[in-house]
Amino acid sequence: MYTKVTLISALLAVAEARFSQEQVPVAGVQALGSFGNPGEAATLAGSVPGVLLAAANPCAKLTLADKIVSSLGTDASVIAAAKNLVAAEQNFNPFAVSVPNICGDATLPATAELRGIVPLVDPAVTGSNTENTNSKTSLQNPFDATGLSVADVMKAQGFSNFTIAGAAANGNANNNNNNNNNNNNAGAAKSTTTTAAAAATTAATTAATKTKTKCAGSKATTASTTTTAAAAATSAASNNNNNNNSGNASNSGSTAKAGAGAVTNPTTGNFAGFQASSLGLNFGTCTPTVKFEESLNGRKAGEFTFQAQDPVVNKGQQEALNPNIIFNRICDQLGNVCGAAADAVTACRSAQSSLGSGAKDATTANAWNTALGFSGANINPDNAPQTGLVGHT
Repeated sequence: MYTKVTLISALLAVAEARFSQEQVPVAGVQALGSFGNPGEAATLAGSVPGVLLAAANPCAKLTLADKIVSSLGTDASVIAAAKNLVAAEQNFNPFAVSVPNICGDATLPATAELRGIVPLVDPAVTGSNTENTNSKTSLQNPFDATGLSVADVMKAQGFSNFTIAGAAANGNANNNNNNNNNNNNAGAAKSTTTTAAAAATTAATTAATKTKTKCAGSKATTASTTTTAAAAATSAASNNNNNNNSGNASNSGSTAKAGAGAVTNPTTGNFAGFQASSLGLNFGTCTPTVKFEESLNGRKAGEFTFQAQDPVVNKGQQEALNPNIIFNRICDQLGNVCGAAADAVTACRSAQSSLGSGAKDATTANAWNTALGFSGANINPDNAPQTGLVGHT
């Protein structure tokens, strides 16, 4: 009897210990009080338990880890605390379910230093030894996560005993397919437009030819018919282009790209829609411009931060005091999500290298936009207050 009671007590103690996993990363974040604004680290630390509860969306902790870096900076101690959160075990009730939930969003985490890290899982899960060894390894040497979700990385490293939240089961394949579809759609729009234009032009030429044949003696009639047919051709091509892709933009003669349309969002702000680089760089479906505004995402009055303007690029990152965090995010998204050309990503990385440690003011935002071919881009599209703004033009 004593042995049975002891065994039950031990099992209950183990279960209780597993249910307290949401507290493990808290201390590391609380210790970052010297970074960011006063009280900011404590507020972030207070958010940790909620994203590690059993019922929480597994992508929420990755978003919070990104926010820790964007709010507190890229000091090694900040990165370490954020890494530990990414690797943290989410609460898990083995009496209710048999496998954990894992984030399948390939855009998270957005911070480069946090990618390739995989989480611990409850020891009760079959295969947990493999995963927990991988998790410890990834903290020191992150796995390749190019275009992959955390779930994809875990599968690639030999553990797949989980369910996925936040995206479809094959996050990477879907992401690549989406990129291919975007590129194919852009190509299809061009092809369809070209075909329509060619057909309309042919019709115009035919009409003009018939008119000349029928009315050879009337120059006025021929000119009128030709002009009308040409106008119809232009109108047909224009209408077809607008119907297929109203968001397309010309890129100094290069293939038009299907970018996001105008967006207004309480968090990401105003985005006018896809724009093409004046330098002829192919940024795929995204526009890599930044803004520099006061009080972004609830920041205090007088505090200016950087943020990507395109909501697709900005997803999961929000704003940051450090421009390099935003620049890095933009370059990552261009390659992972936007389908940008290799030379465009290289140009982005080059701009990041030269401007990432620049002044935390409007001059850096303007220099970034100019470097990528968006000179004169509005860095205050939300018409935020500009009190005390340095370098604003």
